[in-house]
Amino acid sequence: MADEDRTRAQSQGGNEPTHRPASHRAHAVAAAQNRSALRRIARARRRRRWALEGIAALVCLIVLGTYLGTRAAPEPDGDAGGGPGGVPAGASRPTGFPGAEGRTNEAGPATPGLRPRERPPSPDPTPSAPAPPSAPPPRAPAAPVLSVSQVEAPAEIDLSAVGARDWMHWGLRGGNSKVSKRAGTGEIVDAGGRGNRVAWDGNQEVVRWSDGTPERTVGGSSNGVYTCGVGNGFSLAVEGSGEPRTVHLYAGTWMARGRLDARLSTGGPISTVRLEDPYTSRSAQFTIRFVLPRGARLVVTWTVEKVFTEHCGNVGLQAVALR
Repeated sequence: MADEDRTRAQSQGGNEPTHRPASHRAHAVAAAQNRSALRRIARARRRRRWALEGIAALVCLIVLGTYLGTRAAPEPDGDAGGGPGGVPAGASRPTGFPGAEGRTNEAGPATPGLRPRERPPSPDPTPSAPAPPSAPPPRAPAAPVLSVSQVEAPAEIDLSAVGARDWMHWGLRGGNSKVSKRAGTGEIVDAGGRGNRVAWDGNQEVVRWSDGTPERTVGGSSNGVYTCGVGNGFSLAVEGSGEPRTVHLYAGTWMARGRLDARLSTGGPISTVRLEDPYTSRSAQFTIRFVLPRGARLVVTWTVEKVFTEHCGNVGLQAVALR
């Protein structure tokens, strides 16, 4: 019985393979059909894409052709006897801008990069010629200037070097003798003064020059002049020129106090300096710097302010130079 059951079971089990292959074939056929359908769909999509791209390209070509057609109109046919390039004799070529015929050529030739029917910009107006430079205004007269200082007189004085414009020396040939710069400007003026002038040849400084008149050359002179008594002295003047000027005055005292006053003829304060020695003689170089217009004067006075002896306390004058 067991053998019978086993044989039946084997007989049933052997029939199962006959049904399975049929099921597998059905599945394979369905898969193949699906793949074929997908390929057809893919080909259809590609054809549609190509058709759309072709249409887009055609539209672009049409637009481009239309645009280029608006850039330049075809030249009209000319007569056989016309000018070069088919243009009739005496006729000018089109400007290249639609509808530009008959207009004046005030804008010049066509400018690259312009859009259709766009005219080039109008040229800038010709700049006017610059105005010629005006003459500089006349220089205003310099304002009056005055300053006075003093230092110890040098041992040797070269009037030709110091007095580039003018100079004057006193006492070489007596109390009333003067020597001036030959070909000088004449800006130094001896304005006199109070008291009697006396020649003196014992000054501590020596003076020389090489361009004097009436004495042309002197190698070293200690001469000068002096005047005694309070209130007596010398007066000088120097002409203004509108330029800065410097005056060097070489003077001294003997047992007295001397007072130097400098003022401008145009007005203003007086500049004053003093020099004194109660016991013996003393010399100084007074430097006066000034600026005055032409016609005005620097006025200098050198007087005895105080004496320290009954025996002719005095002030002395040796030379003056202008540069």
